[in-house]
Amino acid sequence: MSAWCVNGFVIWVILFSGLAWFFPGPFQALKPAIVPGLGIIMFGMGMGLVPADFARVVAQPRAVACGLVGQFVLMPGIAWLIARSLGLPEEVQLGFIVLGCCPGGTASNVIVYLARGNVALSVTMTACSTVAAVFLTPFLIQLLGSRVVPVDAWALFRSVVTIVLVPVSAGLLLHVVLGKRVARINEVFPAVSVVIIVLVIAAVVGLSHNVLPQVGLVLAGAVFLHNLLGLGAGYLLAWGAGLSAADRRTVAIEVGMQNSGLGVALASQHFSPLAALPASLFSVVHNLTGSLLATCVRRMGQAPAVPGDSRARH
Repeated sequence: MSAWCVNGFVIWVILFSGLAWFFPGPFQALKPAIVPGLGIIMFGMGMGLVPADFARVVAQPRAVACGLVGQFVLMPGIAWLIARSLGLPEEVQLGFIVLGCCPGGTASNVIVYLARGNVALSVTMTACSTVAAVFLTPFLIQLLGSRVVPVDAWALFRSVVTIVLVPVSAGLLLHVVLGKRVARINEVFPAVSVVIIVLVIAAVVGLSHNVLPQVGLVLAGAVFLHNLLGLGAGYLLAWGAGLSAADRRTVAIEVGMQNSGLGVALASQHFSPLAALPASLFSVVHNLTGSLLATCVRRMGQAPAVPGDSRARH
């Protein structure tokens, strides 16, 4: 049941976004649940982590460093350039910057597995970028976003601590205390995460119903470009660092796939539903491009995935 729900993620997003477009009222009412919903997702991510996921940094420092540079230097810079170059409305520009400053998304672990990458490295990179985001995401949003509209970095920091650090730490602590007994919970959490994200995206569509037609096509193209440039920049960064083919794919996917749920939550809470649109669209785009990339790699007959932690998390 969980796999069926997760595998149909893009279909569910399109279906419920369509419903929110034609019947925005019920989905607009979900706005207060956006931030708590993301907290539940981050709690589930924490339960899927173990201390070894962070200790692995010592074994592969170059790869992790590439991921962090790509995530918090390249992606924010690319987002800022695209937003400014296309002349998007200020709120949409700010939403693009918020998206670019977010850490890696947990869906990347699954895409890395399908693309025959290094899953253990992917999990470590996601964990490290999530922790780093507590400090870097508010700082970067303030640094880049204040060029568009005033930004309260301290308020953003408090939100990231509440939405990310507290639930992830609680989930990790629960895993440490309960050990293998959390396995059954971890089996259902991917489906829970999909349901929440789908409803969050539908809520943003409903809340942006009046302005979406004015920016929809341009914004979709911008989001697609941001994702592709992130994938390419991450791969080149890893290639320049002399990483293996599997690790290059891993870094590329980690850099190119953002935690769009966090972007939606921050943009909705601190700015506007319109600012949350880039992250909402990114949820669909990065799963589509990631899945296509993984399919191409597997059909090309690349070498098997790097041995190690074979867990694929959503």
